[in-house]
Amino acid sequence: MHPDWITLDFPVILQQLQTYAVSDRARNTLAQLEPSLREVDCRRRMRETTAARQVLDALGSPPLAMMHSLEECLSLARIGAMLTPDQLIETARFATACRRTGAYLARGESQSPEVASYRYTLTDLSALQDRIEASVAEDRVLDEASPQLRNIRRKLEFTEGRIREKLAQILQSKKTLLADSFITTRNGRFVLPVQRRFQNQFGGSVVDASNTGGTVFMEPSAIVPLQAERSALSIEEDAEVRRVLYTLSAEVAAQAEGIERNMACMETLDVLFAKAKLSAAMRAREVPVDGQRRLSIRKGRHPLLDPEAIVPLDFEMDDAAHGVIITGPNTGGKTVALKTVGLLSLMAQCGLHVPCGEGSAFAMHDGYWCDIGDAQSISQNLSTFSGHMTNVIRILHGASRDSLVLLDELGSGTDPAEGMGIAIAVLEELRQRGCMFLVTTHYPQVKAYTETAPGIIGARMAFDPETLAPLYRLEMGKTGESCALHIARRLGLPPHLLERAHRAVYGAEEPAKTAASPMPAPKSRLIRLPPERAGNDPAMKFSMGDSVAVLPEKETGIVYRPADELGDVIVQVKGVKRTVRHTRLQLLVPASELYPPDYDFSIVFDTVENRKASHLLGRRYDADAVVVHRSGHEE
Repeated sequence: MHPDWITLDFPVILQQLQTYAVSDRARNTLAQLEPSLREVDCRRRMRETTAARQVLDALGSPPLAMMHSLEECLSLARIGAMLTPDQLIETARFATACRRTGAYLARGESQSPEVASYRYTLTDLSALQDRIEASVAEDRVLDEASPQLRNIRRKLEFTEGRIREKLAQILQSKKTLLADSFITTRNGRFVLPVQRRFQNQFGGSVVDASNTGGTVFMEPSAIVPLQAERSALSIEEDAEVRRVLYTLSAEVAAQAEGIERNMACMETLDVLFAKAKLSAAMRAREVPVDGQRRLSIRKGRHPLLDPEAIVPLDFEMDDAAHGVIITGPNTGGKTVALKTVGLLSLMAQCGLHVPCGEGSAFAMHDGYWCDIGDAQSISQNLSTFSGHMTNVIRILHGASRDSLVLLDELGSGTDPAEGMGIAIAVLEELRQRGCMFLVTTHYPQVKAYTETAPGIIGARMAFDPETLAPLYRLEMGKTGESCALHIARRLGLPPHLLERAHRAVYGAEEPAKTAASPMPAPKSRLIRLPPERAGNDPAMKFSMGDSVAVLPEKETGIVYRPADELGDVIVQVKGVKRTVRHTRLQLLVPASELYPPDYDFSIVFDTVENRKASHLLGRRYDADAVVVHRSGHEE
C-alpha cells in the first residue's frame, strides 16, 4: 500500500470496511480497494454504494453466503474427487443463500432496480440443493439417498440385532468368566470383556486387551458367522455410500460454472453491502467525484474520531484557488484538518460514502502525497528536519498537476529563517506545478506569501480570544497567528512593546487593545492574481500625499510611499509610519487636490531636525554620510 495512504489512516478505514463483509472473498477484495483514476468508475462506484445503502436501509442486511470452503469443493469435484458430506452440505447451504438472496433482491426492486437486477445473475441451484439435502445430513449419508442403501442398512440392522441377542445370552450363561456385564465393540467387531485367567475357558478369539492387561475382549465363537455376515453388509454399505457421494460430487461438478457465477455475484454484493453498512455506521452520504478540480467539504467529520467530540470541518478549494495555507495555534487542530481533507478525498475516490454535509464535492487525484507528523528516523540517523525534507523531496519528484499534496508544518525543525525560505520555495514550486495542496505553517512570511501568490488562499484555526482555547474550527479566507501576542496582551505586556513585537514579526504595527484585534481582511479566493501588476491594479491608485483611511480602524493617514511590488503601502498615521496592505486602505482625498504639483512633502513627513540634516547634506555632499531620520528609516 502507498505509504501516504497509511499516513492518512486509510488502512484503518479498510479494516473497518472488512468487518462488515460476510465472506473471505469479499474481505480480500476490500483489502485491495484503491482510488479509481477514471471518472466513470468513480461515479459508478459511488452510485452502487448509494443503491446498496437504499436497499439496506429499507430491508436490513441481505442473507449473503459465507463461502468458507466452496472453492476447494469445486476444485475437488472438477477433478472427479469424492466430496465429503460436510463439503456437500456447504454447497447446499450456498445454494440456499443464493435462493434467499434472490428473494431479498426482488423485494428491493422499488428501492434500487440496479441492485435488484443482480438476482438475474444468480443461477438457480435449487435442484442441486434439494438432491443434497435429501441425501446428506450432518456428517453422514441418509438411508433415503438410494433404495440399495436403505435395503443394505435394514439387513445390517437386523444382523446386528441377532448378534446382540446372542451376546446377551452369553452374558447370562458365562457371567462368572466376565470382567464386566456389557457388550462393546473392538476393531469393528462385537466383543465381551473376559477376565484374562478365564480366556481359555470362554471359547472364542481375543480381539483386544485392556491397558492393564487384566481384561481381554473376546469374540464368542457362537457369533462368528453373524459377524462375517455383518462385515459383508458393512462393505456393501460403504460401497453404496461412496457411490452416492460420487454421484452428488459429479452433480456439483456439472453445476460448477453456475456455482462460480453465483460466487462472483455474492462477492460483488458482499462488497457493495459492506460499503453500505460502513456508510450507515458513519452516517455518511454520497458525494460527487469528478475531474473538475473542485474540493468542497461541508461539515466534514474525520471518520475515525468521535463525531460528538469534534468540530465539523468546512473547506473549499478549486482550480482558481488550488492552494490553501492554514495558520494558527499549534494545538488548534491543523493536523486533524489536514488528515480529514486527505482521508475524505481518498474515500470518495474509492466510491465510499463520506461523513459530511450536503453540498460537498470532491476532486479526482492521480496521487495523494503527505508529509504529516514526526518524520524523524533514528535508524537512518536523520533529524526531524532531515526526515521531513527527505519526504518533501520525494513528494516533489512524484506530485503532478492532478495530485493532492498535504504538508504539515512545512519548513519546521530548523533555523526559522532558512525554514521559512524553504517553505516558500516549495510552495511556489507546487503552485507553479498546479498541484492542489494544503499546507499548515506558523511562519509569518508564509502568511504574507499567501496574500500575494496567485491561486493561493489562507485559512486559520480559530481560537477563543478571551480564553485562548482552540476552537478546532477552520475559517477559510482568513490568516491566523500564534497565540503568543494575545497571551502577552492578556497578561499585561505594555502596549508599546506589543506594537514593537508585532512590527518585528509581521512588518506592520498592530493597534494595542485589551482584546484580540481583527485579522486582516481576506482576499477573494476566486480571483487569480496576474504574475505582473497591470496598470489598472487597485494597488497602484495610491500616490504620495493621498489622504487615506486605514481599515478596519478607519484611522486617517497620509501615503508616504506608494505600493511596492507586493502591494504594501507605507502610510503615516499620527506621525508614525506603518506598512499597510493596499486592500486595507480607502482613498479619502487625492494628493492632487491637497497640494500643488511641486509641493515639498518633507514638510509633511519629516521633522524639523530631519529637514535640517538633509539641508546640510545637500550643501556638503559626503559619499559616506548616512542620514538617519527619527522615524527609523535610513536613506
